Amino acid sequence: MYKILLKFLFILPAETAHYFSLNTYQLLCKIPFVRQIFSNIFRVKNPINFLGLEFYNPIGLAAGFDKNAKYLSELSSLGFGFVEIGTVTPLPQSGNDKPRLFRLPKDECIINRMGFNNDGLEVIKKRLVNRPTNLIVGGNIGKNKVTPNENAKDDYLKCFVGLYDLVDYFVVNVSSPNTPNLRELQDKKPLSEILLALMEERKNFIAKGKIQKPILLKIAPDLTLSQLDDVIEIVQSTGIEGLVATNTTISRDNLLTDETEVEQMGAGGLSGKILSQRSTEIVTYIKEKSNNKIPIIGVGGIHSAKTAKEKIDAGAGLIQLYTGFIYGGPSLIKQIAKIKI
Repeated sequence: MYKILLKFLFILPAETAHYFSLNTYQLLCKIPFVRQIFSNIFRVKNPINFLGLEFYNPIGLAAGFDKNAKYLSELSSLGFGFVEIGTVTPLPQSGNDKPRLFRLPKDECIINRMGFNNDGLEVIKKRLVNRPTNLIVGGNIGKNKVTPNENAKDDYLKCFVGLYDLVDYFVVNVSSPNTPNLRELQDKKPLSEILLALMEERKNFIAKGKIQKPILLKIAPDLTLSQLDDVIEIVQSTGIEGLVATNTTISRDNLLTDETEVEQMGAGGLSGKILSQRSTEIVTYIKEKSNNKIPIIGVGGIHSAKTAKEKIDAGAGLIQLYTGFIYGGPSLIKQIAKIKI
């Protein structure tokens, strides 16, 4: 059934199909009992405690799918144990010029250069006030395109403070390839400054009697081993809780799609099946180099129960889908959610 639906959706431009499917499902869920029926079919209870949070199951939706926290209840009914919203920036921004989202069906991959398009912190805050209570929600935070890197810390702090009472954990995104010069913030000095500022702000919240919200860092799959060593050292020195590994890649190696076709799509982050091995290797490396002391959310190329299990065996405490969900649908979530961690 989902494969038939997918053929129809793939007639539409990728970004149009994305919002058409989400908005249509949201309308369907307004019909009495529809949301509950889907929830009964797809939502698998497989509780897990991670970073002090109780997750309904270990399968999450990666950031970028529900950037603006508009579909949380609907996504929960399709089986996700948690949803990561964002990337959220202080000010709203429209993102890069369209078209900016492209399918590679032969590879079960996607290229995107969305550019942190989102409604901005204040609008998203209002939506989160009425978020589902039975769903863990993460806040993926970033900087506005117009903010120079030397002032990036201020943007991350604004989002952190604004969302602190409204999300369950935070992910610092300095690894998207679609905001100019953003990945420079992965360097040791600027990254440490951002993370230490967030940790200091969290201390202030805790001193006021608020609960501690975990902070994680999302990293690129294109880091060298030396850069990964720096990341591990930064996590340990700053005291943040963990890593999300990995974001999209700028590599175009080993694709089945015709090279000319890929070139015409242009710049952007590649996600999907082909990323599975590289992201799993990074999870393995982090686990081994840190003596299994850094909690990891594994994401990248998960397209089956087998590849999900590989991430878990490599050291991931939770996993996230994005492109795999597009190509595999909610039945894939159900299959993976049954895996014991």
